[in-house]
Amino acid sequence: MHERVSITVRIPTVDKRRLEALADSTGHTKDSLVAKAIQEYLDNQSWQIEETKRALAEAETGDFVTDREVEAFFAEWKV
Repeated sequence: MHERVSITVRIPTVDKRRLEALADSTGHTKDSLVAKAIQEYLDNQSWQIEETKRALAEAETGDFVTDREVEAFFAEWKV
């Protein structure tokens, strides 16, 4: 198991109340909800950064879709 550390953050009072209500209604602790939220945020941001780097690398090599491929993609979504 990973070592755990404590941190202090300042959040708006309204968010603290919402966190307490969520903890009460789900049976989870505030700590576990905040830890999960941070994990999900970090995972999402890491994914976005990696995807951006990958896309930039593809662009640098000239790996683009053609106008025809873009038009065909959007044509499938027309209602």
